[in-house]
Amino acid sequence: MIDTAHLLQPTSFPAIHRGKLETLQVNLGYRCNLSCVHCHVNAGPKRSEEMSRETIDVVLRFLRNHQLKTLDLTGGAPELNQDFRYLVEAAAGMGVHVIDRCNLTILLEPGQEDLAEFLAAHEVEVVASLPCYLEENVDSQRGKGTYHDSIEDLKRLNQLGYGSLGSPLQLNLVYNPTGPSLPPPQGPLEADYRKQLDERFGIQFNQLFTITNMPIQRFGSLLQSKGKFQEYLQLLRDSYRPENLDGVMCRQLLSVDWQGYVYDCDFNQMLKIPLGHENKVHPHLRDLLDSDFSAAPIRVAEHCFGCTAGQGSSCGGALDE
Repeated sequence: MIDTAHLLQPTSFPAIHRGKLETLQVNLGYRCNLSCVHCHVNAGPKRSEEMSRETIDVVLRFLRNHQLKTLDLTGGAPELNQDFRYLVEAAAGMGVHVIDRCNLTILLEPGQEDLAEFLAAHEVEVVASLPCYLEENVDSQRGKGTYHDSIEDLKRLNQLGYGSLGSPLQLNLVYNPTGPSLPPPQGPLEADYRKQLDERFGIQFNQLFTITNMPIQRFGSLLQSKGKFQEYLQLLRDSYRPENLDGVMCRQLLSVDWQGYVYDCDFNQMLKIPLGHENKVHPHLRDLLDSDFSAAPIRVAEHCFGCTAGQGSSCGGALDE
């Protein structure tokens, strides 16, 4: 795979600083049952990296010490970590809102037969990847048969109460472009998703999140191989909107990798850009249990234009509709 990290620095992206820390986003490992072409993590079935129970306990201490509202779990497929359920139960027991960034097909994997029921029992918000409502587009991004499995799993989540009006069980879908382009406007696309999924399958959900593909890891390498990397970067730069700066996710979030090292965001994590202004010592979560992060500088590079381009892009979808 072609390394693209060196192509994203230096940058003209403006300096930004963290506001109030509210969310800890934790990557539980890079193992996944899928190998999606747009994946900026380069996750897949052959990856073996996995967060240990010892580091998970540090995560719980950090949540408690900082009284954080939200724990956002990602991967790979975070559910494949052997201590995923331990972490969810402990965090939910502390009153922390837990988000599971789920690829849906994991619900059909051996050993995960009761996963949907477990998530519902702990009122875990499911943020489910469904990069299109059309089978051909989904299977081309994620592998043959993934669309069918995803639809079946959405039906199962609906049966448990996910996505229903008035239910505490939140089901949000994620759209990613299929190529080097910005997502379309989130509102109209969400309406299209609702119409298509309801009329064809009777599927309900709460919100659609549109997320810009970042030129990092697998997607960045794909752009490079097709000679589209610099063209895509220029698209992100040309689409920059300064009004989106206040809403970028890194201003209220910290990202933790599977070993417990800390970054300003998930994308910086994949680029190995550590927390702190040109930090020479990579900070670990255990050393930050009592740290104050307010007004701290955030490390930026060219990929940051992706979060502010067009409608903007965050883990919670478009910033400006």
